[in-house]
Amino acid sequence: MSKFEKLNTSDLSDWVELAKTQTHLGKVCDRIPQLAKADPHWFAVHICCKSAQSYSVGDTTCVFPLMSVIKSFSLLYLLEHFGAEQVLQWVGVEPSDAPFNSLEQLLADGGKPRNPMINSGAITLADKLPGRDASDRTQSFCQWLNQSAGCQLQLDEVILASVRSSRSPANQAIANLLAKKGNITNPDTALDIYEQICCISGTVQDLSLLGKLLASKHEQIQSQHRQMVNGVMLTCGLYEASPLSAIKIGLPMKSGISGGLLAIVPGEGAIACYSPALDSIGNPVGAITFVELLAQKLELSIFN
Repeated sequence: MSKFEKLNTSDLSDWVELAKTQTHLGKVCDRIPQLAKADPHWFAVHICCKSAQSYSVGDTTCVFPLMSVIKSFSLLYLLEHFGAEQVLQWVGVEPSDAPFNSLEQLLADGGKPRNPMINSGAITLADKLPGRDASDRTQSFCQWLNQSAGCQLQLDEVILASVRSSRSPANQAIANLLAKKGNITNPDTALDIYEQICCISGTVQDLSLLGKLLASKHEQIQSQHRQMVNGVMLTCGLYEASPLSAIKIGLPMKSGISGGLLAIVPGEGAIACYSPALDSIGNPVGAITFVELLAQKLELSIFN
């Protein structure tokens, strides 16, 4: 019996309302002007089950940039294109207890990114996306995601312009160090691709369809690659909060500063949430509260 079979829309709505009571503890990202326009009270959930059954609650028509949630899929894409041995030469898989944009961490590690879920790792992998120029690489990647997952993601040019207008000095410094150490070819190109893929946007339904690529067997995805991405998400996907989350929730998860959150229930399906209010680490407060509630009520933890 599927763990999601016990689910009903009434319970789901109640748990969403409970989770929403926590959003006041967070704050919408104001570093990127376009993200700052989000309403902290928006809340959307879409659950995609292996059986093709799905559940939706809340502001599900909201379109948002995936931001760092995309990191799980650039990792998957490169594993499929180049294999694990090559990808692991570019980035490590060690958890980090430093912030996601820490230059100090990268310096301490001798210039090799600790994992693909922090910015140094994601910028390095963005540099490796196959294709001609930055736009071609982003487009090919987005196309691959849509074809593989059956979703309708698009690059949001308005968000991208906003990101470019407020480029993070930390990311620039990280890219410069990566180039100096020979880990990326050109810091400007790598940053351009990284910023573009972070601005790939969709709804919670699109995000949950993406999650299904990682939740169960897929004819186009090698099982060991799926397993690797889930492992890295479990240990690194919520930055410094990852160890506690692994214990309390027990699901591979990835967050983004737009408020997106993806949780994978291996063998069962995927949970996608959107809740723009973030905690001090950069994780969406309400979305994590909701997934924790759901995981407890339905006994979803992989350690059950």
